[in-house]
Amino acid sequence: MVAASVMALHSSERSLIRSASINVPVIDLSMRRELKAELIIKACEEFGFFQVINHGVPDKVVSRMELAGMEFFSLPSSEKLLAGPANPLGYGTKSIGSNGDTGDLEYLLLHSNPISISQRARSVCRTNPIDFSYVVNEYVGEVRELAYSITTLRATAPSQATSMTAVLLEPIAAGLDLEPQILTILRSNSVAGLQIRSPSPAGASWIPVPPNPDAFCVNVGDVLQVMTNGRPVSVRHRVMANSNGTRMSTAFFGAPPLHAWISPLPETITPLRPCCYKSFTWSEFKKVMYSLSLGHDRLDLFRLDIDDDDDDDDDDEGSGSKTCLFE
Repeated sequence: MVAASVMALHSSERSLIRSASINVPVIDLSMRRELKAELIIKACEEFGFFQVINHGVPDKVVSRMELAGMEFFSLPSSEKLLAGPANPLGYGTKSIGSNGDTGDLEYLLLHSNPISISQRARSVCRTNPIDFSYVVNEYVGEVRELAYSITTLRATAPSQATSMTAVLLEPIAAGLDLEPQILTILRSNSVAGLQIRSPSPAGASWIPVPPNPDAFCVNVGDVLQVMTNGRPVSVRHRVMANSNGTRMSTAFFGAPPLHAWISPLPETITPLRPCCYKSFTWSEFKKVMYSLSLGHDRLDLFRLDIDDDDDDDDDDEGSGSKTCLFE
């Protein structure tokens, strides 16, 4: 769960915000498979971000998760602190990680493993940890299925995965961020504030994402960028101040297992588009991730020089193993 800090806009930043008439893609998952697959690929490559509707996640499941989050954040600070400190799981406030990312925020980060949720629930919801565990597990199960269906459409579906869920309370604003995982599926309430950075070669700008109570937002992460050899780009995003209410979000982070080797899929490598990234494990990438600030372009450290000796690539241990994602 996260609450974020005030981020004032300078006049130069205001000029970079596009008008609301430039909308992010909204994809109806009830349409025929070939069309939605085409639209998802197009959205990933042009924005690194899209929204999905008719996603199959029941409204009651979402409502129960949002209520559980709001009930936790409504507790006295002394009770919330019993669920922390975040390291990285658990309750945190004012800072995210150990690399100077700060803000007026609160968050609760949970591993999606049912046993882990059950153990954490004892400190998160001391009055009824069993109900809290049920609500979170129910939500994670539904959103994991949604994540799997999206990655299957992109032909990058993993055979196994780890994942985490964060409930975010954002009464003010959250800073610049890049997602390290394969993808993030975000559900927010009706309070606006989310913006994504346009990767347009015509010039970077911030695109407001209007709240949609019927939609989930999908962010491309660093791992998906690598697996597709850089075709979709991990999108930069931020949450800006909104005086109209408290923004509440729930994020599902889909990631590979620690031992998985990540590298571009063979079909994404061509003579015109050679391999752009070194092979690495998710464990190696997480170590780098935790050593850098949230907005740092971590993939810069894993890019290949196209003039690198091909023999060096062949000698990388595990480079032939392409184990990836969801359970």
